[in-house]
Amino acid sequence: MANCPAVHGGYPSDYVAVSIAIFAVILLIVRSSFPFLIHKVPSARGSAFWIPVIQVVASFDFLLSLVMAGNFLKYKKSHWWLSCNVWAVWVEGPLGFGLLMSCRIAQAFQLYYAFVKRRLPPVRSHIFLPLIVLPWIAGAAIIHVKKPLNCRCHLQAYWVIAVMCLHALYVAVLVGFTGAIRHIEFRFDELKDLWQGILVSASLIGLWVSAYILNEIHDNISWLQVTSRFILLFTASILVLVFFSISISQPLLTQISFIKRESIEFKTMCQALGIPDSGLLLHGEQAVVIDPNEPLDKLLTHKMFRQSFMAFADSCLAGESVHFFEEVHELGKIPIDDPVSRIYMARHIINKYIIAGAAMEVNISHRSRQAILSTTDLTHPDLFTDALNELIQLMKMNLAKDYWSSMYFLKLKDETSVRSNGYEMEQMSGAYSFSARLSCVNAIDDPFHQDHFSSGSSQDVHHPYP
Repeated sequence: MANCPAVHGGYPSDYVAVSIAIFAVILLIVRSSFPFLIHKVPSARGSAFWIPVIQVVASFDFLLSLVMAGNFLKYKKSHWWLSCNVWAVWVEGPLGFGLLMSCRIAQAFQLYYAFVKRRLPPVRSHIFLPLIVLPWIAGAAIIHVKKPLNCRCHLQAYWVIAVMCLHALYVAVLVGFTGAIRHIEFRFDELKDLWQGILVSASLIGLWVSAYILNEIHDNISWLQVTSRFILLFTASILVLVFFSISISQPLLTQISFIKRESIEFKTMCQALGIPDSGLLLHGEQAVVIDPNEPLDKLLTHKMFRQSFMAFADSCLAGESVHFFEEVHELGKIPIDDPVSRIYMARHIINKYIIAGAAMEVNISHRSRQAILSTTDLTHPDLFTDALNELIQLMKMNLAKDYWSSMYFLKLKDETSVRSNGYEMEQMSGAYSFSARLSCVNAIDDPFHQDHFSSGSSQDVHHPYP
């Protein structure tokens, strides 16, 4: 131990670095859970949910491994689980930095297939991610058996070269996928987050190599070890915050303000993509007379009827089919020559309604489900046609029969009647409106006319729309 100066921690700078790392972990957890805890956003299913969760866990493992293996704290390594082989090899590698890089590569892999190949990835993320972590596991196993670590948990020179080659390989793979999608005009922050992660991870690797070389050349200078490990942990804390990205898995969550507790700017993917006439009804919109004898699929194209029918279906705990119809209807408004927006919308619909265990999984046949999941063109206009036809038939047999005798339909009839009358009144008032100058002239002949007109105008302006 005499040849290992500054092996034991406890320097003031060590505690400062550990405090920064703890703060970074807390901030990361708050940032990742903020949309779900504050805005009550429903959590996604599948890889859109668990890849960001794995990123948070891997970030915690990475920082904790640096603290334990970097001798920041005073403790005796009297147990096997405190040894360098556990923290510097397994936790820092396959469970830390290696897992972080693998998650980002898995996300870039998904973006590449969705926006370049225009299809879903051929390998599911729960299979792809363990596969790309395997080289880290194999490397950790070899190091664990050979035990080339010294008392400072540093590898020998030729081992460092091999480990750095593994780090550089994963950065190069990430650069390759990012370069392949750099021409895509993303609507959110995916590309920026990928380049940002590459820059920060490459900087950390360069800093790690520089710190290692300095410590090996000047191994008798204790302050150099203390300073280098402080900078390393500080930079790693910044890395886990910058590296974490939710825009790739759940792009809608990037529309939520992290600073201000305000309402979500975009409630749906339709509004986020700027699809025209998406969202709620406009006050001045003319109502359409609802005829129960018309086909259900034609009636559902009318926004007022669709919202009323959706409210009824939700009250019966069977609203998935109507919500699915609405989002597919909005998808049809996106022109074919805008493939990026169509892919965003198609992925959103698949993740929300089609994949097994989705938040609002619809009841369609296995054939239709597999046809969607195995499609070779996410922009195809008939991608969801078969599934939509099946669901319309189900709604005709179940929901539609009960809807016509429900209070929701009676309320819709009243609303359409009032809205039609209000719309006609607006047209008439617009055709026969008086100018301000004419009102002043008429006031000479009729001193009560101006007050009467102002009162009537006020009633028109503040008349509540249904």
